[in-house]
Amino acid sequence: MILTAALVAGLYAVAAAQQPQMIEIPAGTFIMGGPGEGEDFDEAPAHTVTFTMPFKMSVTEVTNEQYEMFDPSHKDLRGHYWGISTEDDEAVTMVSWEDAAAYCRWLSARTGKNYRLPTEAEWEYACRAGSDSPFWNGENLDSLCMRNQKTMRNLKKVPLKVGVTPANPFGLKEMHGNVEEWCLDWYGPYSGEKQTDPCGPSDGLCRVTRGGSHSTPERYLRSRNRMAALPLDRHSQIGFRVVESDALLNHYDPEAYFIPRNMADVSQKTAVWKKVNPRKPVFMTPRVFVKEPASVPHVPFYSHNHQPAITWCDNGDLLAIWFSCDDEKGREQVVLASRLRKGEEEWDDASVFLHIPDRNVTGSSLLNDGKGRLWHFNGVANSGDWQNLALTLRTSTDNGRTWSRPELIEPEHAKRHQVIAGPIITSDGTMIQTCDAGPGGGPEGTSVHISKDGGRTWADPWNGEKMVKPEDGGCGPSIAGIHGAIVELADGRLMTVGRGVGIRGTDGKLHLPQSFSADGGKSWTYRAMPDFLPIWSGQRVTMRRLAEGPIMLVSFTGHPDKGKGESYGMEFIDSEGNAFTGYGMFVALSFDEGVTWPVRRLVTDGVERTLDGGAWTREFTMDASHAETKGYLASVQTPDGMIHLISSRIHYQFNLAWILSGWKMTDFQKRN
Repeated sequence: MILTAALVAGLYAVAAAQQPQMIEIPAGTFIMGGPGEGEDFDEAPAHTVTFTMPFKMSVTEVTNEQYEMFDPSHKDLRGHYWGISTEDDEAVTMVSWEDAAAYCRWLSARTGKNYRLPTEAEWEYACRAGSDSPFWNGENLDSLCMRNQKTMRNLKKVPLKVGVTPANPFGLKEMHGNVEEWCLDWYGPYSGEKQTDPCGPSDGLCRVTRGGSHSTPERYLRSRNRMAALPLDRHSQIGFRVVESDALLNHYDPEAYFIPRNMADVSQKTAVWKKVNPRKPVFMTPRVFVKEPASVPHVPFYSHNHQPAITWCDNGDLLAIWFSCDDEKGREQVVLASRLRKGEEEWDDASVFLHIPDRNVTGSSLLNDGKGRLWHFNGVANSGDWQNLALTLRTSTDNGRTWSRPELIEPEHAKRHQVIAGPIITSDGTMIQTCDAGPGGGPEGTSVHISKDGGRTWADPWNGEKMVKPEDGGCGPSIAGIHGAIVELADGRLMTVGRGVGIRGTDGKLHLPQSFSADGGKSWTYRAMPDFLPIWSGQRVTMRRLAEGPIMLVSFTGHPDKGKGESYGMEFIDSEGNAFTGYGMFVALSFDEGVTWPVRRLVTDGVERTLDGGAWTREFTMDASHAETKGYLASVQTPDGMIHLISSRIHYQFNLAWILSGWKMTDFQKRN
């Protein structure tokens, strides 16, 4: 075969399209990071970084065509989310950090050169190209870089063609936006020391991404802005570019630099739990568990602290977690933790529990499985907002001192993954985690995620059927109401109570919704709880089976703002046998598997005090007829029999005898 000049030129053009175009970045020194104000705390301290030798970086992000020379099966993932990135010359998406690293190894073997992902320092140096402004070209992003720069719940298709934005002084394109780009480094805090060829910590939770993406506010596309993602995460907003370099890189030991307070000095001595007197009522003075830390580096504490979870540890500690943010749909969101150490009266100050920079992490839960293992479930968004979440899981076998790296047990960034506190293990060992099925106020209900093999694999039994309106009873594919709390009944059925919808009772009024499933969560029937009003914004129930047998529900007597036009208040009986109207948070008990709830008690010791409930609750007055008005509730019963109830900021502690005190069912007390 004789190759014509045109054919040879065509072959070269194909080869060029299949391999990234590289450009040399000179060796040099720059100041990395910045002042680190507010949610950008992790950009500080600014520090000097030196590169001892030049390196080459791809002019653009790797494209679909280039990546699929390595992995042809990726073509099936083009446009997986909202039809984004379908063309050959668009930036590749739907690639994890592991995928990108494997591509670099393949390219190195194919060319005989040393390809890898850029370090975080190399990326910022190359992006800035000598500038010190937010973007390499100035204070504002060039209009040609704009790709729908705002947070969106439902993304829309945008063009991600590479090589179309102006080149920076080093000759690099699409350094701001298009897609985020994986970096080599594990994410970790900066040091103020001078560094040479740095590559972050030697280990970590998540890998750095840089540059920002489409469907992201402009400020997150700045040269120095730091982002990160779980290494196995794939979605439509992350791609990568490559570096060719022979430099020897330098890591640091993350534990030698910073350990969060909730993971530090954790006792490994197994606690001996002394049972509380089952006939002596105990109600402890409420105390604050969400405590702003003193001026401690690397602890972002924002104005809105909400959606808590709690568990006990085998060493006798209590561990509580919650998210902290300024905007519930924001990317600054972080999961914080506090520990009430065995024998201590005060909770620790807040410290970081889970931080995936610039990712919304709405929804957390904790569970002690009674076999020496703690379980932590969390939602992780592709960007901001709380709709498009993946479901993650990690565990600890040392009382929360260390945690396994998060697994993506439901990797799709989609609805049905906003974690709710209160996972359970059923009598046959099935693990169940409830999640909000959508971001609305109730119509989409609550989903369940189930593992029958000890947490190794998980499934959502939902068959795709559209949620029905449960207001008038009937049946449907999801739990009625969001934030569903769940228990297993004696006959093996599941029972839940949710919020955000009401079911009409025989009196014609709306009541708290109760859902039942006899097929492991595949379908649900609904009924009104005739004794209780529905609850609405800023409120969440908690429910659990107590060790003594009855089912405990903690809810509210309605909404203080008379949500949905309902009344506010409920009848209670005082210790003298007199009826009174009480307002706010109450605890109820059922002895017949959720059919009736004869015991109801306002969660107050009768002492008048003003408390700050935080989050949406804020300041309220507690007295004999008033308890906390709002709050997202979570609860746990420790092996000594004490019940620990937390709202958005306050820790309540009482026992079953206190709930029963003043009630006339003495036979139950005698039996127990």
